[in-house]
Amino acid sequence: MNYFKKILRFAKPYLRYAWLNVFFNILYAIFNVLSVLAFIPVLGILFGREEKVTVKPEFKGLTGIYDYVQDSLNFYVSNMMETGGLEQALLFICLISFSMFFFKNLFRYLALFVLSFLRTGVVKDLRDALYKKIVSLPLSYFSEKKKGDTMARMSNDVQEIEVSFLNTLEAIVREPLTIVFTLTSMFAISAKLTLFAFILLPVSGVIISSVSKRLKAKSLLAQQETGNFLSFIEETLTGLKVIKSFTAEKKMEQKFKGSTLRLKQLMTSVFNRTNLASPMSEFLGSATIIAILWYGGRIVLLGEDEMKPQEFLGYIGLFYLILNPAKAISKALFSIQKGNASAERIISILETENDIIDRDNAIEKESFEHEIELKNISFKYKDDYVLKNFSMKIPKGKSIALVGQSGSGKSTLANLIPRFYDVNEGAILIDGVSVKDIKKRSIRELMGIVTQESILFNDSVKNNITLGVDHASDEAIEEAAKVANAHEFIMALPEQYDNNIGDSGNMLSGGQRQRLSIARAVLKNPPIMILDEATSALDTESEQLVQSALEKMMENRTSVVIAHRLSTIQKADLIVVMQNGKIVEQGKHSELLKKKGAYFKLVNMQSLA
Repeated sequence: MNYFKKILRFAKPYLRYAWLNVFFNILYAIFNVLSVLAFIPVLGILFGREEKVTVKPEFKGLTGIYDYVQDSLNFYVSNMMETGGLEQALLFICLISFSMFFFKNLFRYLALFVLSFLRTGVVKDLRDALYKKIVSLPLSYFSEKKKGDTMARMSNDVQEIEVSFLNTLEAIVREPLTIVFTLTSMFAISAKLTLFAFILLPVSGVIISSVSKRLKAKSLLAQQETGNFLSFIEETLTGLKVIKSFTAEKKMEQKFKGSTLRLKQLMTSVFNRTNLASPMSEFLGSATIIAILWYGGRIVLLGEDEMKPQEFLGYIGLFYLILNPAKAISKALFSIQKGNASAERIISILETENDIIDRDNAIEKESFEHEIELKNISFKYKDDYVLKNFSMKIPKGKSIALVGQSGSGKSTLANLIPRFYDVNEGAILIDGVSVKDIKKRSIRELMGIVTQESILFNDSVKNNITLGVDHASDEAIEEAAKVANAHEFIMALPEQYDNNIGDSGNMLSGGQRQRLSIARAVLKNPPIMILDEATSALDTESEQLVQSALEKMMENRTSVVIAHRLSTIQKADLIVVMQNGKIVEQGKHSELLKKKGAYFKLVNMQSLA
């Protein structure tokens, strides 16, 4: 229930709807009980056992309210029987009953009507909170998680909470109220019989509770397997070309069938336990009813109580009123246990601690004046250090190229400077101020990043280019596209800058996608550019267009260029050659070639290739 309570905090902005729901449910519960009590005089008339009341009764306090209501009803019925006969009295009672049922169902609808605002509001806020948390978490969190599992938590688990928790709120509020009012009426009719019923009801509760506890464990496993299932689908769609080229369809199909089989077995177990709730509670309720019929019948037949036959039949009707709410509550308990598994998975994201946060005294930095300094930094993703006691300075306005074999730490540096990760030791300084003392947003607003893989969104060309700015004129967007050598192909699209580029930009070629990424960075117009192998995945023609765009973009800017193709960084102010997280050589292209060291070897290998 702890996770249930944590989810309920999202209901705070909608408390007025919760209170309205309670108010309408109180009225529903009252009219629900009265709709049964109104039948007792009818039964009395039909059995000819209705006592005539000739004196109007007086209200003597809450303890005698049942007798007062019954005597008042009998008084009016007696008057009608005297003046209009049995038929008129029966019609009056039927009209009263009709009114009770009308108001009962009216208030039931109104209770559900106001609850819908709470339900949809909580689901919206929950999804918003999850999305906000997901985009704020560091990249390290997602390197350890499956994307499909995160998607399952935002979709399936939130949906489960809506069904299991928010639908259950109605039962938790309405059904106990119905039970309280019904039990009060039952006590008023016969305290002895009600106490007997009280002995039987807890036995049913214990049995239902023991089954519902086992449901949560199965539900949690089922939700985890759903995450694996969605991850598998996401990986399949992403790598479909590879699967087909390696003719691995059968292999992947077998893996998929294994996941769906596990999910089927778990969900079958969950459904069977959930489906057990209603029949089991109904059977236990029916057993209780039979026991009450036996015990209550003895009381009426042997005259051990003042209860009349019509009151006993009304009492059975009231007990049936308890059965449905009791059944609904038992079903709600099952739902909560099932939903608790989803709530646990959602809360685990919302309560994940973010290691990369702004300090309380972090400053805003609006400009870049002098240099970026990496001072004795050491960093590891897990156990082994990728960088160890690494130092380097990047002066303003200079172009620094990082080269080296895969795994030498180049891309790690590109992730550390914008503070996507924090160093384990040492410090990264911008104009002498540690990045940990500058607000993350300020650091990243100073930088434009173009990666090897073009990250584009299923939106228009214009919206992809303007991702990093709030407002931009059409002229500024076009100018950025021209700098990136993208304007020409954009104008050839059917809807030009308003053309949708498809999922991940799949309607464009690789070179076109990369040039859009560059246009996005150009429009942002940051003083620092980080280019992480921006041309390595392109063909020769596309590379030349992109390289030309990059050179235009880097003019008068501080640039950190990570390059795989050494031909693209010959104009850099400084080339830094890295091996195993350390600098082995640095200098200009011509200087490094003369040394005939590590850089010379890399150039020769690429020339031979």
